[in-house]
Amino acid sequence: MRVSHSKSKISKFVAIALFAAALFVMAGCASSRCGSPFAKYDDATEIKVIELKRTSQSWDGAELPDYPVGRPELIVKRYIFPRGGKLGWHHHPVMNFGIVQQGELTIIGIDGQEKTVRAGEAVVEMVGTIHHGENRGDKTVVLDMHYVSQKGTPVAVQHPEITKGL
Repeated sequence: MRVSHSKSKISKFVAIALFAAALFVMAGCASSRCGSPFAKYDDATEIKVIELKRTSQSWDGAELPDYPVGRPELIVKRYIFPRGGKLGWHHHPVMNFGIVQQGELTIIGIDGQEKTVRAGEAVVEMVGTIHHGENRGDKTVVLDMHYVSQKGTPVAVQHPEITKGL
């Protein structure tokens, strides 16, 4: 009797485990990965190189400054913006660019000009112009930014004295 009771428990456990595994697989297709802008590359059969952006201008059309003289310091940062999250007003004294990995980020210039960058899109940020970014969408934004700087130079200068629009 004890053996059949144990077999019954094992059978129930296996059934539950298989059911959970099936749900996990089905949930995987409902996850952000299946809706990812990168899902279209999942069946790639060869190496591809796709140029996402080539420009000498920031997103607002302003010309980028000349490249600094001296040893560069390259910095990569990942920003996570929860729904409704906003960065404070700031400007960048260095050139920078990035790719939105998830969600939609809206960048607002001090002059009111806006640009919304979506998952998979590249953006070249303003240099020397005050702006801020915010997540107006319904999912967390993941943004990877790359800065071309020099040691000791800040990648951003905050402007807490500006409160308009925040």
